[in-house]
Amino acid sequence: MTDTQLDRETVPFWFDPLCPWAWITSRWLLEVEKIRPVQADWRIMSLSYLNLVQREGKGLSDDYRELMTKAWGPVRVCAAAAEHDSPAVLGALYTAIGTRLHNHRRRDDPTVITEALAEVGLPELLAAAATSTGFDQFIKDSHHEAFDEVGLDVGTPVLRIRGTALFGPVVTPAPRGEAAGRLWDGLVAVAETDGFFELKRSRDRKPSFE
Repeated sequence: MTDTQLDRETVPFWFDPLCPWAWITSRWLLEVEKIRPVQADWRIMSLSYLNLVQREGKGLSDDYRELMTKAWGPVRVCAAAAEHDSPAVLGALYTAIGTRLHNHRRRDDPTVITEALAEVGLPELLAAAATSTGFDQFIKDSHHEAFDEVGLDVGTPVLRIRGTALFGPVVTPAPRGEAAGRLWDGLVAVAETDGFFELKRSRDRKPSFE
């Protein structure tokens, strides 16, 4: 690790690979790394665990319940990769999976996972974790790090900024350059405001991966 990296502020970021909004936010955070002294610390959460277990599946449509059942697969592979290699591999693997799922719109392509594993130099046999419960405790432990603090009425992404866990930002498309930095600066102000809980407005557009 270089001296410059040591001087950077670590920002834990919890993601589920299947979520398009978390994907956009993650690309924003990578942009922030270029212009602010921060470093993302990639961690996993599970929308499947949140919606099917913690929320007991309440209020889910049949289609969304089916999606949540499928969503176990990619996050289980991420957990297997982290245990096989180290959690440091999650950033590169998330980028490899997310680019294919979201930018390339290959959400129903079963080869996405094996291609992504190969791209980051991990064995393709880790893809078998998608249908295994063997790594679920790893997922739950990581998930609870965020959601025991931020609460169950939010989703992903979750960031921890200067000791405060926040849901979001939910934004599209990802701000670039100094616009990304200004958004970061605003979140720092929010995180450092005692008693701050919520800002929100209804979304009026679909996620853009530009």
